[in-house]
Amino acid sequence: MSRIKGFRFPRSVISYAVWAYHRFALSLRDVEDLLAERGVTVSYETIRGWVGRFGHQFAASIRRGRPAPADKWYLDEVVIRMNGKAHWLWRAVDANGDVLDILIQPRRNKDAAKRFFLKLFRRWGMLRVLLTDKLGSYAAAKAEIAPGVDHRQHKGLNSRSEASHRHTRRREKIIGRFKSPGHAQLFLSVHDQAAALFRPKRHRLSAKSYRHARSDAFDLWDEYTAKLTA
Repeated sequence: MSRIKGFRFPRSVISYAVWAYHRFALSLRDVEDLLAERGVTVSYETIRGWVGRFGHQFAASIRRGRPAPADKWYLDEVVIRMNGKAHWLWRAVDANGDVLDILIQPRRNKDAAKRFFLKLFRRWGMLRVLLTDKLGSYAAAKAEIAPGVDHRQHKGLNSRSEASHRHTRRREKIIGRFKSPGHAQLFLSVHDQAAALFRPKRHRLSAKSYRHARSDAFDLWDEYTAKLTA
């Protein structure tokens, strides 16, 4: 692949670094060591720049290439502490288990729920069924902007969304907590999309089907790599 203008390393090296960082539970220094083993000498700070600069381009390409989501969505929120302050990670997952979007906010009131709903509707359109826990903010926001949507509230109904938080907690420990809401938003928006591409529910697939899905994911990643711009 041709080099990106202004960058010393080729696209293949940059895309591998971004892929490894988001695909596995690795730190930037771990990725630095992987590249060093392959004869590529680059600092973890340079890798940090690649992840921040090109990660969102990969995430946008993955979203554009995905089929329309299922019309049943699971929403949940979880607290993330940054610099001693509590922030809330809002996440939406469809019935297939794919993360639709995330949003970091300082509150979990009705206005915060409305902002998240509007972000989801702008990107994916309207849904048929909404499943959440019993937080009152969901019902209040839905009543204003989506009164016709079937809303089901029960602690055990949105287990798909709650389960998706496990990967976030794992990465949070490796990173040593997120540094700021902007840092968390940027990282998780890319991380969730990469997971959707490279984690195709292996427990539901035969070995042959999984290998085909993995091969397709690598082909798509190569296609997205060719479109990277400075």
